[in-house]
Amino acid sequence: MRYFALTLWCALSLPLLAQNDGMTSLTNGKDLSNWETYGGKAPYELRGDTIIGTAVINTPNTFLCTDRPYENFVLELEFYDEAPLNSGMMVRGQWRQQDDLRRIYGYQVEIDPSPRGYTGGIYDEARRGWIYPLHYNDKARTAYRHGEWNAARIEVIGNEIRTFINGQSAANLIDSLDDSGLICLQVHSISKELAGKQVKWRNIRIKDNATKADQMRAVLAPVENMMVNHLSEAERRQGWRMLFDGSSSDGWRGVKLDAFPSSGWEISDGELRVLAGNGGESTNGGDIVTTEHFSNFELVFEFKPTEGANSGVKYFVNPALNTGPGSAIGLEFQILDDQRHPDAKAGVMGNRTMASLYDLIPAKPVDVQRNKDFRINDWNRGRIKVKDGKVEHWLNGYKVVEYDRFSQMFGALVNYSKYKDWENFGRWPAGPILLQDHGDAVSFRSIKIREL
Repeated sequence: MRYFALTLWCALSLPLLAQNDGMTSLTNGKDLSNWETYGGKAPYELRGDTIIGTAVINTPNTFLCTDRPYENFVLELEFYDEAPLNSGMMVRGQWRQQDDLRRIYGYQVEIDPSPRGYTGGIYDEARRGWIYPLHYNDKARTAYRHGEWNAARIEVIGNEIRTFINGQSAANLIDSLDDSGLICLQVHSISKELAGKQVKWRNIRIKDNATKADQMRAVLAPVENMMVNHLSEAERRQGWRMLFDGSSSDGWRGVKLDAFPSSGWEISDGELRVLAGNGGESTNGGDIVTTEHFSNFELVFEFKPTEGANSGVKYFVNPALNTGPGSAIGLEFQILDDQRHPDAKAGVMGNRTMASLYDLIPAKPVDVQRNKDFRINDWNRGRIKVKDGKVEHWLNGYKVVEYDRFSQMFGALVNYSKYKDWENFGRWPAGPILLQDHGDAVSFRSIKIREL
């Protein structure tokens, strides 16, 4: 048993030691005088170089934070979590006074022993929620080792946050909300059944003032870029390009026009906005489409719907159909205020709600148990991926629809939908991307695409 424990410790520690040039310990070996507690009242103690946090009931999330902020750094540590206790590490953590608590918020690298397997993903604590769930990177969802010490490496340099769990690249985020902040260790708020569960961290080392030269050379997880109307060099290498440049209508036209609509749409503050009209379908400025057509592609976009709004992003559109009143015909990623717009209760089993394949397939998280998550009067992230007939809709980091547009099941759904009279609907080889005017105010930005 002692030989096994030593072998396990070495297996975990060697990858860290190999990257240890310039690293210093964040624990002093004596006490926690260089750390400070925020939030709840869960206790922390130092034993040797191991920090131990213990979960207690009737207290909110508790964070043990460094006594000073850090900007650019590489953090390496090992952690041991008693399942099913959830935990995490804050990087560039912020705080605000909230009633009688100092509430920590910001970037949190997740420790997650649950079946969803999000350890190493990035959660925006008390702000935007999940910004890099590991559904973007399925391989990393099995990197966490239950009942063992696990190794984490977190690189926070410039606008990039990269995480590694046991040597596996987990998250690869580009964002620009916080440029410095605290490093914190979390004990999550709990139910009574988890009282006394512990999470432990040891060998906590940091290289301060790190640069890109300190980043690990590895095969990285997919990039999730949350900077507005921005492409990283990595994205450019992967074939991504902007469909909206943030300042002009280049590449877009009215679906029934040769040019961009002269009214009903505006471009301002880096946003492409369809303006409020009378709530009718394509009765204000009309739909707009890309001048290019696409077949196999991955489309990413951000959208901000107003209260009660209805709109959509369509693909495989045929602008030649339906030249009369109403919207152009194509597959639709629905944008809708499910709580306030009556269309949410129309259709069949919710197939006209937010992020659904409109009138065909209702949106719900595909491979994780949770409710569909979206925001009104705030920004949401949409993603449509099409490859050889296989199609996916993503909403705020979660896959919520998947189907095969050439399958028998898809054909049956179409035959019982409002699209049944359009021959070969949804199976056309290519088409433009469409943003819908449904008479309600909706803003779009960060619209980017890569052809697959």
